[in-house]
Amino acid sequence: MTDQLNNFIASGRRTLEVESNALKAAAVRLGSGFARAVGAMQLTTGKIVVTGLGKSGHVARKISSTLASTGAPSFFLHPAEALHGDLGMLQAQDVLLAIAFGGETEEVLSVARHAKRLGVCVVSITGKLDSSLAKISDHVLDGSVEREVCPHNLAPTASTTVALGLGDALAMALMDSRKFKEEDFARLHPSGALGRRLATVADIMKPISELQPGVVAGTSFHKVLEAVTRKNYGIAPVLNNQGQVIGIISDGDIRRALLSQGAKALDLSADVIMSKKPRTINGSSLAIEAFRRMEEAQITSLLVLSDSTSEELIGLLRMHDLLAAKIV
Repeated sequence: MTDQLNNFIASGRRTLEVESNALKAAAVRLGSGFARAVGAMQLTTGKIVVTGLGKSGHVARKISSTLASTGAPSFFLHPAEALHGDLGMLQAQDVLLAIAFGGETEEVLSVARHAKRLGVCVVSITGKLDSSLAKISDHVLDGSVEREVCPHNLAPTASTTVALGLGDALAMALMDSRKFKEEDFARLHPSGALGRRLATVADIMKPISELQPGVVAGTSFHKVLEAVTRKNYGIAPVLNNQGQVIGIISDGDIRRALLSQGAKALDLSADVIMSKKPRTINGSSLAIEAFRRMEEAQITSLLVLSDSTSEELIGLLRMHDLLAAKIV
């Protein structure tokens, strides 16, 4: 039994090593053809239409999905379905990315030929640079491999891994060229764990419209107490006459004032009770960054300021809000 388990492990490692080496070889071969393909995709005013059949079709679906989720409009076109009425999905302003390791898959070739008749730029990923698909393509990405991992050199393994890697390389190069940012990624992934991780502070904060507007420096102790306990937020920003944040008062600040001053605390004004230089964050910052700041400072809330004018208060973010939104 132990020998069998060791054989399984050795087989798995051999597969990963062969595929890893195939990817490294593909990286070395990457050249001007790849750059021109990225340039064509960057300049298109249409979509990047990805097609492939069989295992290459599954790879094509994944590449199209990656392109779309990283800011490059894309969809998968099934070559067999295309030949039975779906060719109309392909428009002259699009770019076609055709995937076929042998480069002779008739359905894929038919779609590529139709694309050429429309004047569509054709980019191909193929392991045969002298194939029919390569010859009719405007730009060819070399997806060749020394051999498949399959002991019979038949089942697509290393070749599909390389094709998938080249698709990812195209998507990442396009991301870089378009300066696609985390905020852009967040807008395309609003749901699930990924969307929550990329949510912004403005998405989760309590807007100023839901809060009392704060208290001014000379506000009496009684009014401060009312402001802090209103809506059970346990906190109130302190503003100057221009509406700029100059401090913050929490229920902890009130308790400390009472403990240190006793009855005299009732005569104190907001500017005496408040904590100066309150912790703040901009609305466009990632919510996960707000969580890190709260943890580091060992606090449970941050005042949220506008990005346009850093002194304008637009909301309040509490640790409770982050936990409720399942940011962490």
